[in-house]
Amino acid sequence: MNIPAQPKRRALRALLATALLGLAGLAPAHAAGEEVVMYKDPNCGCCGKWAEHMREHGFKVKEVATTQMDVVKREARVPQALGSCHTAKVGGYVVEGHVPAADVRRMLGEKPAISGISAPGMPMGSPGMEGPYPADRYEVVSFDAGGRTAVFARH
Repeated sequence: MNIPAQPKRRALRALLATALLGLAGLAPAHAAGEEVVMYKDPNCGCCGKWAEHMREHGFKVKEVATTQMDVVKREARVPQALGSCHTAKVGGYVVEGHVPAADVRRMLGEKPAISGISAPGMPMGSPGMEGPYPADRYEVVSFDAGGRTAVFARH
């Protein structure tokens, strides 16, 4: 059967449009305009490396340098025991410290009833803390407004 060129082109365009829509459905949850706003001490270098890690994984990151990190953490209600060097906000959640992008993406996708997640301290080998030394095993911990915590991920 010989199909004229015009219907072939229409069929090809329809197929291409369907494929593109399918690929759009694979876009990560943060692609819907979620911006990460990261507060950091102006003298900290590892915070910028974490921001780069997030950008490499498709996030848009705005870095805000401040010497008032204690105020930022208090206003974000980050439990003192879960503190790290920088505090970020994304999608209504707090992300404290060197949390991997995959964990942030998971939180945004699952939308748990928590205030945020933290990689307490500065674990060696976590995003932004890579180096020639052996990586630490560490946990990413969720926290809520009532002070409850739970392990969110293990690395």
